[in-house]
Amino acid sequence: MDKKISFIGVGPGDPDLLTIKALKKIKSADVILWADSLIPKKIINFSHEDSEKIKTSNLTLEKITSIMIERFNEGKTVIRLHDGDPCLYGAVKEQINILKKRNISSEVIPGVSAFQIAAAYHQAELTIPEITQTIILTRAGGRTGMPEKESLKDLARHKSSLCLYLSARHIKSSQKTLLEFYPPETKVIVGYRVSWDDGWTSLIELKDMEKFTLEKGLIRTTIFIVSPAIDSEANRSNLYDPSYKHLFRNK
Repeated sequence: MDKKISFIGVGPGDPDLLTIKALKKIKSADVILWADSLIPKKIINFSHEDSEKIKTSNLTLEKITSIMIERFNEGKTVIRLHDGDPCLYGAVKEQINILKKRNISSEVIPGVSAFQIAAAYHQAELTIPEITQTIILTRAGGRTGMPEKESLKDLARHKSSLCLYLSARHIKSSQKTLLEFYPPETKVIVGYRVSWDDGWTSLIELKDMEKFTLEKGLIRTTIFIVSPAIDSEANRSNLYDPSYKHLFRNK
């Protein structure tokens, strides 16, 4: 089997939420590069004693990939850990592109994302029939910028379940925009360092989002889930309705 460098999503913090595949990779790796500012040491503790563990919070893209390439060419099993799921704000593609130029194969192993954990803590279903069937994962515009067609205003017009990552620093403008489209009483789940030992979530109303964020001093590792589906009276799904016929129940 061709050797590959693995990019692994390890979830938002709780080691129990690792996938079995991710756990196996961590236990067997020779070299682990990990985003130490976003991933708790509990997850690294699954690795074997002799593995090389490299913190990346203060490293550049070029330094990270050069280490991966060097260790890989030494015949070592190399993995790169990302918080949450690598497909969301993980800057994983630019790393993979550099590896491709060196003819090094890679793979991506998904992980649980913070929005899923925060919703689960509040037993929230974000897709309720006749209320909303859509979940938007996005962020407020900041130094990274946003494509013009994906402004928060354009996305909020859908009035669907909207999950805001990386936006605590822009809470004033975000709340103002959201209130143009969602009622002030719309429920918002706020999650800070979700599933870490010191993490927490709260259920508030949209009209209080800015005040709550400032009072708590939130500036990073925070997610906001704004949704008309939270705490709503769920309409019954057709799937389990006795009159609804489908492939597995046609009588």
